[in-house]
Amino acid sequence: MLFLTARDEEIDRVLGFQLGGDDYVTKPFSPRELVLRVKAILARARPKEIDALLVHGDLTLRTLAFEADLAGQVLELTATEFALLNTLMAAPERVRTRDQIITSIYGTNSVMSGRTVDSHIRNLRHKTQALGYSDIIRTIHGVGLRLGSCTT
Repeated sequence: MLFLTARDEEIDRVLGFQLGGDDYVTKPFSPRELVLRVKAILARARPKEIDALLVHGDLTLRTLAFEADLAGQVLELTATEFALLNTLMAAPERVRTRDQIITSIYGTNSVMSGRTVDSHIRNLRHKTQALGYSDIIRTIHGVGLRLGSCTT
């Protein structure tokens, strides 16, 4: 809350802050200073982004850092592979259809094919199998995909 007032006595300023004010500006004021004060208040009010750490067995994803590792070994993923894995790891027990995965990765206006998802899944499986993990992504026939076992 920003107080913008002609009252410039100390008691008025103190009362303004006691009422929960973030700043107190008295007239006359500079428009540039007012803009900077408002920006500072908005910056303090904006929530900080938190790097989500998703863990499922030996698989770890750090969302803001865009890092993935499997049992301490770095997984080199494309942006789409990372987004796909992030979608599955958000609810590891949930089965997602290919359309749900496409919407999660590309948005609601996408016209991608389910075969595109299959291609990315194949690439992900290849990368995880190279590290000794064969069942990271499970296909539930006739339904969709979900995260599988992420332990050796």
